[in-house]
Amino acid sequence: MELIASPLTLGLKTTFRVAHGASDERHNVFVQIKYRALTGYGEAAAVPYYGDTQESLIEYLHSLPPLGDDPYALEAMLAALPPGSHAAQAAVDMALHDLWGKLLNQPLYRLFGLSPAPLPPTSFTLSLDRPEAMAEAARQSRYPILKIKLGPDSPEQALAAIRTATDARLRVDANAGWTPQQALDLIPRLVHYNLEFIEQPLPIGDIESYRWLKHELVQRGVKVKIFADESVKTAADVAQYAGALDGVVIKLMKTGGIREALRAIHTARAHGMEILLSCMVESSLGVTAAAHLAPLCDYLDLDGPLLIANDPFTGLIYNGANLSLPSAPGLGVTQRTIL
Repeated sequence: MELIASPLTLGLKTTFRVAHGASDERHNVFVQIKYRALTGYGEAAAVPYYGDTQESLIEYLHSLPPLGDDPYALEAMLAALPPGSHAAQAAVDMALHDLWGKLLNQPLYRLFGLSPAPLPPTSFTLSLDRPEAMAEAARQSRYPILKIKLGPDSPEQALAAIRTATDARLRVDANAGWTPQQALDLIPRLVHYNLEFIEQPLPIGDIESYRWLKHELVQRGVKVKIFADESVKTAADVAQYAGALDGVVIKLMKTGGIREALRAIHTARAHGMEILLSCMVESSLGVTAAAHLAPLCDYLDLDGPLLIANDPFTGLIYNGANLSLPSAPGLGVTQRTIL
């Protein structure tokens, strides 16, 4: 099997802002694994706060030893990957799963024993901005579920403005931007805007503060679900947060691919936690790969392709917030433009 890694630059429709930065482009990596007449596709998203760049991802991928000659030996090949970027490992994992499905002439969800429908609807992300600009973006989006990026400044004003513009279901993502005390002060006020849940309010790795926050909210009679995103990457992380959270956010770029994402999903279920399947800013390639696990999840946040102006792939089908999985073998992704 031959692995090829090449740059994939994605232009965004609008500037994307979160609590720790803003961007107009994303510099990802396209991976191909060739075996005989077939090619498996994968994508790695370069996320700066995980320490990845397009260059470092390509360097890691070019340094890999040969994968071997048995495309069915997924567990062995993935276990043999050297330590490094989870996003780069995810791209290899995706491409191997794509190749596996193409060899067996079945879409990936069928090989997992899953039904492709119905899927939960996806949210659409509103990036961090001035309250009036976020309200206008909410008004124009016309999506029934919105994920609102909030920082430490003026979060209540932003939600109040958005609520004047839409009656959509709202989810809040603080991207680890609040201290425990800020979260405790803010959340009882924010819940009045009818939130489904709040994602990653606290700093990464602070398990005891999550336990404290949950206890304090219960004591005050505040009913809102708390999910962790950046804090939870693998199945082992999920287990550590058992009892401290209501749910976890699963992303292939964090887990290192589909295989570990499956383990994380089943671990969350074993501990009574709900699951939001999400993505970084990825093309239809990376997001479609994740979507094959959507039938196992409670909520979806798979809007990456909706944010991109030059998506070079087709795969997951969008009908507003409703999603349909492709029926072609493997990931079901095809190239719209030659890279």
